[in-house]
Amino acid sequence: MQLSTRRRDRLIGLFVAGAVLLNPPVLDLFSGGWVFGIPSLYAYFFTVWALLIVGLALVLEGSRARPDDRDDGAP
Repeated sequence: MQLSTRRRDRLIGLFVAGAVLLNPPVLDLFSGGWVFGIPSLYAYFFTVWALLIVGLALVLEGSRARPDDRDDGAP
């Protein structure tokens, strides 16, 4: 599988995960309670948001760590 195809598939997966995890029915599960002095909904929202950003950075920057896998045919 080419590098760009894997990257595209992982980005689509991150989008779907974000859409599911930040959907109102899932957010309603965390509407009550407190975590470390802040509402659990806010803690959940910002944790998921931060994890999506980290996942995005890993997908987009991870391909630069291995220049041997380039799919442009360059030596």
